[in-house]
Amino acid sequence: MSNSSTSNTACSHAVRASAGALAMLVLVGLNLRPFLTSVGPVLDLLRHDTGLTFRSAALLTTLPFLLMGVIGWFGFGLAGRFGERRSLAFALSLLALGCALRGWVSSGTSLIVSAGIAGTGVAAIQALMPGITKHWFPHRVPVAMGLYSASLVGGGAIGAVASPWLAAHAGWHFALAIWAVPAFGMLALWLARAPHDTAAVAGKPPSVARFVRNRRAWELAIFFGLTNSGFSSLVTWLPSFYRQLGTSPQASGNLLAWMALCQATSAFVMPMLARRSDDRRQILWLTMGLQGLGFAGLAIVPGFSPSLWVACAGFGLGGFFSLSLIVTLDHLHDARHAGALAAFVQGVGFLVAAGGPWLVGWLRDAGASFTTAWLMHLAIVFMMAGLTAVFAPTSYRSSMKGMGVVVRN
Repeated sequence: MSNSSTSNTACSHAVRASAGALAMLVLVGLNLRPFLTSVGPVLDLLRHDTGLTFRSAALLTTLPFLLMGVIGWFGFGLAGRFGERRSLAFALSLLALGCALRGWVSSGTSLIVSAGIAGTGVAAIQALMPGITKHWFPHRVPVAMGLYSASLVGGGAIGAVASPWLAAHAGWHFALAIWAVPAFGMLALWLARAPHDTAAVAGKPPSVARFVRNRRAWELAIFFGLTNSGFSSLVTWLPSFYRQLGTSPQASGNLLAWMALCQATSAFVMPMLARRSDDRRQILWLTMGLQGLGFAGLAIVPGFSPSLWVACAGFGLGGFFSLSLIVTLDHLHDARHAGALAAFVQGVGFLVAAGGPWLVGWLRDAGASFTTAWLMHLAIVFMMAGLTAVFAPTSYRSSMKGMGVVVRN
């Protein structure tokens, strides 16, 4: 083994053992959702000022999710070509720039462009993080992914609860642009503290495209995407739904924040429960049952106990997000190949999830009610609960045959 390889290995072990590395995962995650969740609570205000239709307004969420899908295909390879440190620094710069531009936008088009810039940054970060996590914490993937996922949706809670308050005191431009501040702060911290020696990985990065011909990769991607479309729809339309029922802007934003807090809790707790067995399906079914209960409540008796239905949906969605990524990473031992599989799953999955908000907006413009949208997502949950049955640990080896990678026993 060369001196360079020895040095990189030693540094890698140091990173894995460091509490600072976990803190970096958490702080990065906290920055990835406020630019999305801050929009919903002020959507009626910005639609009034910019003239956006329901379908056009949905692009503020749909476009970032589309970018998460498209960039997921090649964003994973950035670490191999440019290093983890430089790749994440550039992505954080785009996120901060996209948020900052919202302080000066004057039209719906420029607002959508800002969403595209910030979404590009977030898409690149999300493509990189599963591989980085498995690289830094190969024996603690559930813990690390749980913390990362919890911080990701926890940041969404902060954006949702702060946005209507900030808009009431300083206008919706400020409420959307303020999230550039923590993003620039995270950029500075990353440049100062991110390890240099683990940035580049020797050899050609694994191909994400190789998974196009693998059936299990498509099953994981559709599973991830369709179920997470419930999250993208709720982030975009939940506040508008309750505003339509007479709830105040702050109260509707608080509901979105409550959902995100429940997501954050579940994103950490559910992987801890799933650690007891290599078979994650029982906990996955639990998360999907909670989602189903939440969507059923929103569709049938939304006024009975909004916080209960939102909590059920949040607990279900948060736990599902982290567990679905863990199940993906479970399929392969090697960190880089597992990261490539996760990039494929997220790439296809986010493209699918992006259709949720747009479809709801289309239904609303066509005269349908939000009830139709929640029933649609309830049906999706039932279908994906059926698909969960195929993800038995005993199937991992056979499902990855022919991929030219080392698979789990």
